[in-house]
Amino acid sequence: MPRVSDTRSRILNFIRRFLDRRGYAPTVRDIARGCNISTPSVVQYHLNMLEEQGFIHRDPAVFRSIQLVERKREAISRVPLLGTIAAGSPIPVPAPDSWTTTPEETLQLTSELTQDKKDIYALRVKGTSLVDALVDDGDIVIIQQTTTVEDGELAAVWLKTQQEVTLKKIYREKGRIRLQPANKTMQPMYFKPEEVEIQGKVIAVLRKL
Repeated sequence: MPRVSDTRSRILNFIRRFLDRRGYAPTVRDIARGCNISTPSVVQYHLNMLEEQGFIHRDPAVFRSIQLVERKREAISRVPLLGTIAAGSPIPVPAPDSWTTTPEETLQLTSELTQDKKDIYALRVKGTSLVDALVDDGDIVIIQQTTTVEDGELAAVWLKTQQEVTLKKIYREKGRIRLQPANKTMQPMYFKPEEVEIQGKVIAVLRKL
């Protein structure tokens, strides 16, 4: 391997730490902030050089795809990012059984994050009703498709009458379903059991830095 400059060494060390802590790769902006580099374009230049020198590998079609060549290749899952889900007031979506036919982006995640589960997808969070559960506006949630969850689990819920979807903690009470935000300033939502349909449960969160 060729010699690495101090700046590129700093970037490689940041990528290693980020991958170890989070289980997915940093973005160019993450690296710029974490390495105190003036602009994303400077980071992009150094990443291009690191790739040319054989230190990293990237897939231009995949979001957060930086891999360290030095590491044993990990089990990687490609997860479609299918749009936005509300953690606040519910927002409309095109259909109750499918978010979109074409993903906005594709995420490349390790098996540690996906837990080797099948039928998973990602949604970007809109709203702040789950900030006390460490899910904030702009974060990305990784969701496993399922129609059942345990009380207290964070679920993507289709509201049939409103034709809207929301992300909340779900609780079953006598004769009703409580959708509970994790934000002290917001009130729970109550529905008849037949008015809600669970579409998936959250298994991981990608935090926005």
